[in-house]
Amino acid sequence: MNQDELASAAGIARPSLNRIVNEEAVARDETLGKLRQALEARNVEFLSNEGVRLKSSDVEIYEGAERFETFTNFVYEQIRTYGGHICLSVTDERLFSKYRTNTIEHYRRMQELFDRGVIKSFRILANKSNFSTEYTYNTYRWQPEGTMAPTAFYTFSDYLALISFEHTNPPYVLLVRSAPLAETYHRAFDVAWNAGKEPPKTAEERK
Repeated sequence: MNQDELASAAGIARPSLNRIVNEEAVARDETLGKLRQALEARNVEFLSNEGVRLKSSDVEIYEGAERFETFTNFVYEQIRTYGGHICLSVTDERLFSKYRTNTIEHYRRMQELFDRGVIKSFRILANKSNFSTEYTYNTYRWQPEGTMAPTAFYTFSDYLALISFEHTNPPYVLLVRSAPLAETYHRAFDVAWNAGKEPPKTAEERK
C-alpha cells in the first residue's frame, strides 16, 4: 500500500500524509483515527505494545458503532480491490445508516465503483429500507414482514459477515473469511431473492 493509496483510503491529502510520515507535521487525533481505520480495513492489526502486524485469523469480530465504521471501510476496500457480486440480506437496511458516520459519502463511493464496472451487482433483500432512486448501484427485493431472520448477512469476495443490531453493544459483526461459507450463503440468498417481490413504490409503503 503506497502513500497515494493510504491517503485516498483515509480521505486526507497526499501532501499532508507526506508531512506526517516525514515528521514535518503532527497529525491531529481525527487524522490519526482516519489513518488507523484505513489500515485496519487493509487487515492491519494494531498491538498493545504500539506495534502492528497483518491479521492471521480468518475470523474477526467488530462490536459497537466505532468498530462498525471500521467494518464498513473494510467492506469497501475489499469490494474496491476484488469487485464482483455482493449480497446483503437485512430486515431493516436503515440500521446501517444509523451506525455509519457518513452514509451519503459511502453511497457515493459505492456508486463510483459501480459506474467503473468494479461492482458487477449489489443485491439487497430487505423488508424496510432507505430505498432511493438516486443511487443505481444496488437493486432491491422485498420480503413480507416477519419472514426474515433478525440477523443480517453480507457476502462479498471470499467473506461472509453475520450482523446483529440487537446485541448489547450494537452492531455486532462476525466476519469470516471462507469462500465455501460465502458461496453457501450466496446460494441461499439466490433462493430468497427469486421469491422476493419488487419494492414498494412510495415512502409510505416502505415504512
